[in-house]
Amino acid sequence: MGQALIRLAQDNDDLTLTAIWVREPATSTIAVTDTVLVSDDLAAVCAAADVLIDFSLPEATRQIIATVTRQGKALVCGVSGLDELQMAAIDKAAGKIPLLYDRNMSQGIAVLDAVIRDVVGALGPEFSVEIHETHHAHKKDAPSGTALKLGDAVKDARHSKWAGRIHYESVRQGEVPGDHSVILVSENERLEFSHSVTTRDVFAEGALRAASWLAEQAAGRYSMKDVLFGG
Repeated sequence: MGQALIRLAQDNDDLTLTAIWVREPATSTIAVTDTVLVSDDLAAVCAAADVLIDFSLPEATRQIIATVTRQGKALVCGVSGLDELQMAAIDKAAGKIPLLYDRNMSQGIAVLDAVIRDVVGALGPEFSVEIHETHHAHKKDAPSGTALKLGDAVKDARHSKWAGRIHYESVRQGEVPGDHSVILVSENERLEFSHSVTTRDVFAEGALRAASWLAEQAAGRYSMKDVLFGG
């Protein structure tokens, strides 16, 4: 993901890549101009930017949140698998800085999320819900963060009008970037809504669009839904 962000950011006339956080600068093979800071000093990287994009690992996210909050910089975070303490840190930081967190930065998934909310809200309790997802064999979390995000959309749309379980089905195989389907089934009908990713560039594209949008926002917690449809 880092390489895709770097490549696409350098091709984007509306954005300027200023710094990259790496583990070992001396062994880095990242191809950038001399004006881009490549460093293991997170504070220096943060100081060089207006908006940071975090696609690292849950273990690094709290350090990143603490640094951007201290320096008053905006943060786009797309790290999945965060625990309750890490999510609480995100909520706390959003009281001080513009912070966009989303389990999936794809613009298509943001649209699918909005569609699912409308559809589930319109249908009755006779429709059960299945969420199927397929990812590459190296992905550890299951269900995926995106599957859980779509499940949250279903739960929000239901409110307290009717209950029912959501059945998740997770498949890990090959190098699939990410396929998701939300299936609604009654005794007489079946509706299926799907999203398929052909390249991981879609996540980088979404994150860069989010960063450009977030730079103009006040402190608060946002999602891709806000970027596409307004807060």
